[in-house]
Amino acid sequence: MPLISNSAIEDEETPFDKLREECGVMAVYNHPDAARLTYWGLYSLQHRGQESAGIAVSNGAEENAITDLKGMGLVSEIFTDPVLQRLPGHIAIGHTRYSTTGDSALLNAQPISVESTKGLIAIAHNGNLTNLGNSRARLEKDGAVFQTTSDSEIIVQLIAHSKGHTLIDCIADSLAQVDGAFSIVMMTRNRIFAARDPHGFRPLSMGRITGKEGGPDTFVFASETCAFDLLHAKYERDVEPGELVMVSEDGVSSHFFSTGTPRQSCVFEHVYFARPDSRIYGRWVQQSREEMGRQLARESGVPADLIVPVPDSGVTAAIGYAAESGIPFNFGLIRNHYVGRTFIEPTQRVRDFGVRMKLNPNRSLLEGKRVILIDDSIIRGTTSRKIVRMVRAAGATEVHLRISCPPTVAPCFYGVDTPSTEHLIAAQKNLEQIREYIEADSLAYLSLVGLTHSCTKGEPATGMAPASYCTACYTGVYPTQVIDVSEILPATTLA
Repeated sequence: MPLISNSAIEDEETPFDKLREECGVMAVYNHPDAARLTYWGLYSLQHRGQESAGIAVSNGAEENAITDLKGMGLVSEIFTDPVLQRLPGHIAIGHTRYSTTGDSALLNAQPISVESTKGLIAIAHNGNLTNLGNSRARLEKDGAVFQTTSDSEIIVQLIAHSKGHTLIDCIADSLAQVDGAFSIVMMTRNRIFAARDPHGFRPLSMGRITGKEGGPDTFVFASETCAFDLLHAKYERDVEPGELVMVSEDGVSSHFFSTGTPRQSCVFEHVYFARPDSRIYGRWVQQSREEMGRQLARESGVPADLIVPVPDSGVTAAIGYAAESGIPFNFGLIRNHYVGRTFIEPTQRVRDFGVRMKLNPNRSLLEGKRVILIDDSIIRGTTSRKIVRMVRAAGATEVHLRISCPPTVAPCFYGVDTPSTEHLIAAQKNLEQIREYIEADSLAYLSLVGLTHSCTKGEPATGMAPASYCTACYTGVYPTQVIDVSEILPATTLA
């Protein structure tokens, strides 16, 4: 994943200094209007990527079976009703994208289709491959011609060049060759495939829609279970790490291309990325975030008059903090949801104005109050400082900032667009220095133990254990060995 230059950060900084999500994937098997169901699923997954979206469908015919349509922008902008009518078929996969590897262009929008000796294969991928350089060079040497600069196409090219005897063998063989994070859905003219990497970095779930009047059921796959609700699909289970699931006219079959790899699911899905109404890694996100807030109150309580979330990412944790502390909760910051990014220009004056356009303090609630602000993370610290200043200017007598995850000290290489270490404030400053920079009266983060505890509390003995989460962004310790950790470890340690 390319590191971000300083100039790029200045140009791309949004009023909310957050890590950007990777992508969302969706698949539908055996429905007469598969494209529309896929559209609804992608609409529910829009928070995972707002740059481009695409849908590929198959009518099952031998010739020209797969049709795909992709565009730049939001799902609802691309797939209008007339567009969906041009995508007939009973099998479909879809993708909504924020680029982490590969240029931001329609060229790299997914699904990506490749014609091969195995037939036409389309793929949609969530995550990042970390050994893509070696794999791409080897494939090009073997004659592969790449259509895109996206790492997702490498998987399809590996399948196309595999010497396996059956398609399922070719896919399993190819997935075993790539390292890093991938939750993928693939389709041929008459089959759907879904798979997760051996570590299980990214979520992927399977659901079912009961067939009408005794007819065959529809199977759906999605990055998050919230996509099932709009489709009236029942959650069946997660696709397991290292598992390849195939759905065909013969039913559902499971194949494991890797076993024995320690599970390292991304804990930041529970902190920020996933919607609160999703079930991720076997646990409801809402439960995890409320417990993060409760644990944060236990670890770093401070006398105050009001709990105020930084919308929208801090709301659920703030509810938990208020419940545990007994301090009243209220929306002291009001967010304007109808402001896009078109007004953002590469000047500091306009970027500062952008924060005020998106957030407005409720002076009637804040004036004369000791306020605890709750947010999910601090990345560069620039936005946090602006919000603290805003709350203080609205009349708050004290402003205490509480963060519902540990300090982010290292970049992610598994599908999250993270600034390089030099631009992560917690990698450069200790706790007191960060507090001084953001101008808060006090600052505290949730401990790493508190975070993993919050994501597992109440789970059965067979559920996720704290060690089952990837916490590399908080520790600098990476699950895979392909990254030169010495170059990206935090520059300093926290006091």
